Amino acid sequence: MAAPIDVSEPLALYVHWPFCVSKCPYCDFNSHVRESVDQARWRTALLTDLRFEASVGPRRPLTSIFFGGGTPSLMPPETAAAVIEAAERHWGFAPDIEITLEANPSSVEAARFAGMSQAGVNRVSLGLQALDDKALRFLGRAHDVAEGLAALDTAQSVFDRVSFDLIYALPGQGQAEWEETLARAIGFGTGHLSLYQLTIEPGTRFAAMAARGELVPTDPDHAADLFEATRAITAAAGLPAYEISNHARSGEESRHNLTYWRYGDYLGVGPGAHGRRAGVATARARKPENWLARIDRDAHGIELEEPLAPDTQRREALVMGLRLDEGLPRDRTDAAVDQAAIARLSALGLIEQTNERLRVTPSGMLLLDAILADVVL
Repeated sequence: MAAPIDVSEPLALYVHWPFCVSKCPYCDFNSHVRESVDQARWRTALLTDLRFEASVGPRRPLTSIFFGGGTPSLMPPETAAAVIEAAERHWGFAPDIEITLEANPSSVEAARFAGMSQAGVNRVSLGLQALDDKALRFLGRAHDVAEGLAALDTAQSVFDRVSFDLIYALPGQGQAEWEETLARAIGFGTGHLSLYQLTIEPGTRFAAMAARGELVPTDPDHAADLFEATRAITAAAGLPAYEISNHARSGEESRHNLTYWRYGDYLGVGPGAHGRRAGVATARARKPENWLARIDRDAHGIELEEPLAPDTQRREALVMGLRLDEGLPRDRTDAAVDQAAIARLSALGLIEQTNERLRVTPSGMLLLDAILADVVL
């Protein structure tokens, strides 16, 4: 087992930009497609929301900022620069702060990468999702492979750190086909890959297709074979799994996401953004117009602010931390787990418990959801 990655006293900031330029099967902000946006008003509103969060939240230096949401790479670089500058003024920055932009691989967005780099962004997470045009059409993506790879090439020429995601276990995808795709992906030389199995969630287009018989989900045993092959291939290439779906070279792990998974403090601003700060859960108004109205009325966009009971915090920390290959410290788990279930799963080789840490083994990761349901009190 790799040694835990050191991120002392993390404090993360998530900035949500809700607007999309086109509908997609994954974005639950499809009602937020806009032909135009009042950029000056939005910049002022984000800075106002940020200022409020700084007045009530932790005051230690930020270790990461993540621009996410609908299509955040279409945020004007001037807005990103203003947010980054304000964040540094309010909190200060850790010396090696990670500032990530989530981006869709369209040529329109890729052209903004240089401006985002100048604004202070130093990492990009690119939503390639597939390296095959047929798969991209199935997934409902607007870009094709050529456009995606052009965006990747641009990103790698601009940013020191680049990650991209792929979806596997697609209907009819054989193991040899996925292994070939994965080898190609590794060959692009990025330090981080997010590799997700396709899941059929209720209420989605894929669920409707499955109900009509237009989509046959991947057999669970085949999906397990793909998962194990993925971990073996990435580990051999020097990008081992450090989380159930994320793989990185040493030092290239997502600092921002590690803050979530280690249950550190994270602050959220912008429509629909969630946060956890000093044991308090926060949620901003989801609809952009409602968020703006709250900004005008209250000087913040918060719709929910709720102290979390210690038991709730322990359960949340457990659910998040067991996604990590390193697991989590025993002092954050013992009061929240069923020790009889832990003993049973340990005997099966699915969980490993030492005096210091509790972790799910690689074999157990295949059954993570069931394990969580079994052990979390």
